Amino acid sequence: MVHVRVFNKVGQLVGPLEMPKLVLSDDEWRQRLSPEQFRILRSSGTERPFCGILLDNKKLGIYACAGCGLPLFMSDAKFNSGTGWPSFFQPIAAENVAERADHSHGMTRVEINCARCDGHLGHVFPDGPPPKRLRYCLNSESLRFTPSEEIATLADPAARSTAEGQREGGNEG
Repeated sequence: MVHVRVFNKVGQLVGPLEMPKLVLSDDEWRQRLSPEQFRILRSSGTERPFCGILLDNKKLGIYACAGCGLPLFMSDAKFNSGTGWPSFFQPIAAENVAERADHSHGMTRVEINCARCDGHLGHVFPDGPPPKRLRYCLNSESLRFTPSEEIATLADPAARSTAEGQREGGNEG
């Protein structure tokens, strides 16, 4: 089980709510994802810099996990890091992004994954803007963008109603 924040049917972020982790076989993931999404989300791959479709996206909205739809980042936390990957200074909710040490490629980094489906998103680095100085560096292929006017389409069945959502934490991020 995981505790994450999700959107209710009126587009409010609610929680944290307890829900099961999404666990699928590789074959099930391959049916759900494109080959490139599978390589990145399920095999901790990285897309080439300056090639991701969401790098230059300046629209207002929500960036969710391409694997399970969990909301991860808001457009108002996105910034141009000059690195070639979409970068954010904070997640939509700390509970929605899991961190773990990554010692691959001869370096030590902090890998970030979706808390619900464990999909690889990218890494977080301590060279972002003030005040926290964090840069969440993500692969476009690990994300699905939803414009602000369509946020209600991200409603999760676990967020039953606005009133319940407000009792459980309201519109926090």
